[in-house]
Amino acid sequence: MKQVTILVPAGNVNLSSVVGTLEILTEANEYWRKAGKSSGIEIRVAGVLTELKENNSFYSLNPVDVSTVRKHDLVIIPSISHPKGFAQLIKDNPDLIDWIRKQYKEGAEIASICTGAFLLAATGLLNNKTCSTHWQAENDFKALFPNIDLQTDKLLLAGHGLYTNGGAFSFLNLVLLLVEKYFDRETAVYCSKVFQIDPGRSLQSPFAIFQPQKNHDDEVIIKAQSYIEQNVSEKISFEKLASQLAISRRNFDRRFIKATHNTPVEYMQRVKIEAAKSALERGRKGIFEIMEEVGYSDERAFKDVFKKLTGLSPSDYKARFNKESGFFQDLM
Repeated sequence: MKQVTILVPAGNVNLSSVVGTLEILTEANEYWRKAGKSSGIEIRVAGVLTELKENNSFYSLNPVDVSTVRKHDLVIIPSISHPKGFAQLIKDNPDLIDWIRKQYKEGAEIASICTGAFLLAATGLLNNKTCSTHWQAENDFKALFPNIDLQTDKLLLAGHGLYTNGGAFSFLNLVLLLVEKYFDRETAVYCSKVFQIDPGRSLQSPFAIFQPQKNHDDEVIIKAQSYIEQNVSEKISFEKLASQLAISRRNFDRRFIKATHNTPVEYMQRVKIEAAKSALERGRKGIFEIMEEVGYSDERAFKDVFKKLTGLSPSDYKARFNKESGFFQDLM
């Protein structure tokens, strides 16, 4: 029987990611047992806290002391945050970070839910590997862990006994993946039906909102970012912009990438596509009209960049998010 530990670190733990994971894995185990098989897993909620309360205090969990659990085949780190930021979250959990690293070296697999990836990354186990986390945390993650290939467009990433997923309730798809791994495909299909989880999702990019990285002290690049954001409809020459800022193009590119984690062209594309997304969500303008408003004259280039950054074509994005249609129009 495999031993599964849902970890409770110090910090603002998202209780729903703990309870949701526990419920799905428990249901999978029950289904497995009803098929006449012995239990596939034993699950514990364990950590450094004796009580985990939801912010509204309507309900709570009482984890066991993680030091009392002797064997771990799978450790799951829930979604977690800290009022003083992720750097402080890491500082508050040094012993647990060492413990996670130790369990992995002793053969346990590690799965992180959403921003739980910060604690997994702090172990060093993700260095020079790929991972995902919530798109809102992208800038913080890249600043803290430049040696990790963060792919926030991906909903799930797995390899080397390490699992990460995107944001919020996409953790349901991660748990479904773990059910298939620790039980079988049939059990995963059953859980997807019981909990109504769409197993076909692979991207979180359709839900992402571009978060410009301005938490840096390069005033020249701040000016460049502002210029790009204020001239969405223009075809910007970065040679000219660099000259206006009294900086060489090569130095401009280098400083821009260091400050924003994007090349100038990537940053401009993200700003333009974010403006296009907002226009598609708001009203009834046609795609060609919106394309011109954000400075594209080549329809194919616009559609290619749009799909690269969102995972959807402009027409599919509009069909999904346009407020004129409404999510539940047929029911109201």
